[in-house]
Amino acid sequence: MQAVVFHAHGTLENVALADVAQPEIGPDEVLVRVRAAALNRLDLWVLAGWPGLRLALPHVMGSDGAGEVAAVGAAVADFQVGDRVAINPTLSCGRCRFCRSGADNLCAQFAIKGEHAPGFLAEYAAVPARNLLPLPERVSFAQAAAASLVFVTAWHSLITRGRLQAGEAVLVVGAGGGVNTAAIQIARLAGAGPIYVVGSNAAKLAQAEALGADVLIDRSAGDWGRAVYQATQRQGVDVVVDNVGAATYFASLRALRRGGRLLTVGNTSGPTFEFDNRLIFGKHLTIIGSTMGPSQDYATVMGLVFNGRLQPVIDTVYPLRDAPLALARLQAGDVAGKLVLEP
Repeated sequence: MQAVVFHAHGTLENVALADVAQPEIGPDEVLVRVRAAALNRLDLWVLAGWPGLRLALPHVMGSDGAGEVAAVGAAVADFQVGDRVAINPTLSCGRCRFCRSGADNLCAQFAIKGEHAPGFLAEYAAVPARNLLPLPERVSFAQAAAASLVFVTAWHSLITRGRLQAGEAVLVVGAGGGVNTAAIQIARLAGAGPIYVVGSNAAKLAQAEALGADVLIDRSAGDWGRAVYQATQRQGVDVVVDNVGAATYFASLRALRRGGRLLTVGNTSGPTFEFDNRLIFGKHLTIIGSTMGPSQDYATVMGLVFNGRLQPVIDTVYPLRDAPLALARLQAGDVAGKLVLEP
């Protein structure tokens, strides 16, 4: 089968469309014919690699996918060939105390397809049957693929971990990324507000407004942290969603009101930074991190996508052969929503 792979960690020059062996499935697994796959910043980080990451090479990229069941393992009873499915990209042991309690994203063997295991930028993928959700006909494969990783990530961070409440003021740092576009919608669905969004250009801010943002702040206009503080009558916001990291943490902490919460699931500008600890204890602030979400959160948030209450934002759909072009766009940051690839 054809797949987007890299044979060595490094730059986009190492990425290629190649013929690889079709995956074999175990008794509890399903072979999915991938109809759509979506890109994430995670794909670029996996390509670059980090100490301790050990992958079987060539590595099939891509952590988001949706498609049709092509074959089922001997122990699979809930799905049959031809079923349309959305796919939870996370893997866990299913046996440890975390998995048994429903916190499978805390499993010691937790992994993500495309990061630690072969991904979805391919014609076929092997997936545990417990990772599948039936995909309604009214939802396209592209929508399902575009939603999976970013919506479960945003839901778990904002709702499960962050305990966002109706009426709380929220600041989302960044207007165009998949998690941020999901976070704006989830905050609006939860009844939060006002929702402040900091964006890099007018087009992304306009999109954020269409998704439910109340106050738009152009980061190129100057000190956006101070702008948020002034817009809230020097009170600050209850919750900040900041997945940028080093470049924005100080301003995000300053934008919080006393007792506020900073939520993070990533660090696109770098993982290592300094902050003034007096802001933390002086304002009674809380920093809350999370990674992905448990299976129950995935089912909950995808149910909201399936019934149209949440909408994944898709920038462009490409054929699989154009994966290097799509990855280059993702790396450049010139994206408003998700980039989707169709084998």
